[in-house]
Amino acid sequence: MSRTRVHNLFVSSDGYAAGDHVTFEAPIGGAGALFGKFDGRVIHGIHGIDEPVTVDRALFSMWGQGVGAEIMGRRKFGPQTGEWQDDGWKGWWGDAPPFHTPVFILTHYPREALEFDNGTSFHFVDASPQEALRLAQDAAGGLDVRIGGGPSTVSEFLQADLIDFLHISIVPIVLGTGVRIWDHLTGLEDRFSVESVSTSSGLTHQLWNRNRDE
Repeated sequence: MSRTRVHNLFVSSDGYAAGDHVTFEAPIGGAGALFGKFDGRVIHGIHGIDEPVTVDRALFSMWGQGVGAEIMGRRKFGPQTGEWQDDGWKGWWGDAPPFHTPVFILTHYPREALEFDNGTSFHFVDASPQEALRLAQDAAGGLDVRIGGGPSTVSEFLQADLIDFLHISIVPIVLGTGVRIWDHLTGLEDRFSVESVSTSSGLTHQLWNRNRDE
């Protein structure tokens, strides 16, 4: 059964998962300290990484396993707002995005898809969470769909009760400002079974698995 998953969502101790303003110089809006412990080399698995297999790396590596499509918000793709400009922008990742799947980008300004040689394709859709998820599930071919962020997009899908699994990494820093993840989600824990594990890096990983009806 296809699931809808969130992976490697870094959240500060005071609940912020991104900064206030995304710019070309600050892709995470000044909240880059959230990612100080992240080893992005392992997102496609730990094979070929000549490092110890730590709990952090093992959990980070789940990102790509069994995923056939992704949904992301426009701010994760780039800092632009309004109508798209003919500026050649292909996302933060250049000519080799790491997704290797169809990616559906939520925007009020649909445009033609972008295709890459490594199997990644970006599709720009004006859709509700429910509609976007249907599109992604069709494209995923029976595999899971990853909600890639940013935090506002994750929050929208949680509010719509569309997420089955959520991996959060709580980082021991205080940002004091930014985009919060838990607003408008009172009682969310009642829908999930939650496990936590802390590691020597200082991260606390939370695994939220949606409760299934008997």
